Amino acid sequence: MVNRTYERVVNRAVRYRLFIDMASPKASVWKEKVSDEQYSKQPSASQGAKDMNKEPSAIKKNFGDFSPKLVQLTDDVLFGDVWERAELSKRDRSLVTVAALIAGGNSEQLPFHLQRAKENGVTEAELIETITHLAFYSGWPRAMSAITVAKEVFKK
Repeated sequence: MVNRTYERVVNRAVRYRLFIDMASPKASVWKEKVSDEQYSKQPSASQGAKDMNKEPSAIKKNFGDFSPKLVQLTDDVLFGDVWERAELSKRDRSLVTVAALIAGGNSEQLPFHLQRAKENGVTEAELIETITHLAFYSGWPRAMSAITVAKEVFKK
């Protein structure tokens, strides 16, 4: 994925998007022809200004200087696109994510996602039941690690 910024240009009634690859040492620039529909879907200048004034994400604050590409993918693709898809509710996405983290033994990511699941409408009882259920499918040690994390998260 290329770090892109774009600008709208109208040249002889043909619309183009200009792209700048900021990750490239030479900052390469290219343009692509776009339809009127694509052109109208681009964010307005005022939207771009709003985005610039937005508070940086927690991951950007913690890792932005260390791993800017991972931060950009997390903010833009994972949370900006995948989590916003309408085919699953955020509540369902939270349950799936918590289950996948437990099954994969990734308990270090659980505090954030357990809290997010609660914010997305999953109850503590449902999360505890999910962990109990997963003990039989992903392993007892993983479930015990997860329940230990959940107990700490739910105390707060």
